[in-house]
Amino acid sequence: MTAGLPADVWILAAGALLVAAILAAGFAGKVRIPGLLLFLVLGMLVADDGLGLVRLSDVELAQTLGTVGLLLILFEGGLTTKPGDVRRAAGPALVLATAGVVVTAAVVALAGWWLLDLDPLTAMLIGAVVSSTDAAAVFAVLRRSPLPRRMSALLEVESGANDPVAIMLTVGLVATFTGSPDPTDWVVFGVTQILGGVLVGALVGLAGSWMLSRAALGPTGVYPVLALGIAGLAYGTAALVGGSGFLAVYIAGLVVGAKVTLHRREIRTFHEGLSNTAEVGLFLLLGMLVFPSQLPPVAGTAVLVAVVLVLVARPLAVGLCLVWFGYSWREILFVSWVGLRGAVPIVLATFPAVAGYPEGDLIFNVVFFVVLTSAAIQGVSIRWVARVLGIEATPHDLDPVTSGRPLAGTGAELFEVPVRTDLALVGRAVAAVVPPCGTIAAVVRGKEALAPQAPVVLVPGDVLLLIVPHRPDAARQVTAWARGEAVEERPHDVVDERPHDPNQKG
Repeated sequence: MTAGLPADVWILAAGALLVAAILAAGFAGKVRIPGLLLFLVLGMLVADDGLGLVRLSDVELAQTLGTVGLLLILFEGGLTTKPGDVRRAAGPALVLATAGVVVTAAVVALAGWWLLDLDPLTAMLIGAVVSSTDAAAVFAVLRRSPLPRRMSALLEVESGANDPVAIMLTVGLVATFTGSPDPTDWVVFGVTQILGGVLVGALVGLAGSWMLSRAALGPTGVYPVLALGIAGLAYGTAALVGGSGFLAVYIAGLVVGAKVTLHRREIRTFHEGLSNTAEVGLFLLLGMLVFPSQLPPVAGTAVLVAVVLVLVARPLAVGLCLVWFGYSWREILFVSWVGLRGAVPIVLATFPAVAGYPEGDLIFNVVFFVVLTSAAIQGVSIRWVARVLGIEATPHDLDPVTSGRPLAGTGAELFEVPVRTDLALVGRAVAAVVPPCGTIAAVVRGKEALAPQAPVVLVPGDVLLLIVPHRPDAARQVTAWARGEAVEERPHDVVDERPHDPNQKG
């Protein structure tokens, strides 16, 4: 007698693949190889053409799971994108995310039609599918490669905002195969997608921020789940009114990340974990969907598409878009090189196949090959290219030192400040570094907690525990103090004197 269930084997396989993928990611980090490349290879290894351990032939299921994974990644990207970065990079990033995507798609399509003698619609579909940079790939690279804030802000906002245009182009071109849209249909579709996505994302994000900041929902752990529900509402509502659900999710994440200070750490930590899991699962899934034996026949076409994309289309689009914003030629070259392709193009490549397009398999295989090439060449060389072009971060461009954790029932937050070598705190006595924005509660050195009154000289590796009255700019104030910088008050940086108690309404 047995008690086995049909899901047992799948759960075992999923657990084994996740463990193998995380171990592979750790290895990739040590040898400076993009983890997504190993995830794709691992997916191919265990699937039909490899060891045959897992079989995945349902393209529609893969598309659905891929869409969910992209939503998790985009929402987390919005949550962790700083408002200052959006203000700093909004203009050039939005131009890149719209006009840049169209230029890239057009150049790749022209090359496919002219040089490869592809059917015009097939060439345009390939151009549309590979036209956007991938949020998952770019966010992963930016976590490993410290860049100047000007560069990282531009790349983050662009990669989060350019998917909707690529999706619109892909969906519209697939519609030309299944129907006959006229120019008016294209214009209405595009405007509805963009405006609907922005408006729904902003409205749902504002409503969600109000709930996360004001509602008394019980345990702290429910707030990250509520944020996940907000992401789902943003996508579903936008899709219902004809807007871009992907854009709505990213906008909602931006709004929630900027406005919610209570439970911010728990929300971000939860969604960073979801995003990392989605990223791993997404690339494993897409790796399992491809048949490596079908790649050699399209290798020549795929290599030419990759060369045109990386060396012609992307640099031309970036140059035309950024030259008006005062970017140097070094910065333009670097942004051109960091145009990584990843999960988004592969998921979009399933659209023609699901719609029954005759060349759907060709498009998928070419795009998959292009993504592999992008990860293997661009992903590996980004740090080297940044060093050669002199695009390197300075200490001032690093992320904020810390973020606060609300103390329940009080109007204060607890900040943990790791003492790093680049901070102005190093080598100074605790009594001489009294923060103007709060109070030092303790100094943690190893396993020992030292009182702030003790004659302690701070050294790298120490951790300062600060209690700071709750205010919107608390993290900025603490960061400036730790770096020895002066921070001017902003009109909107008003102290919120109300106690933020999760169990108290209002």
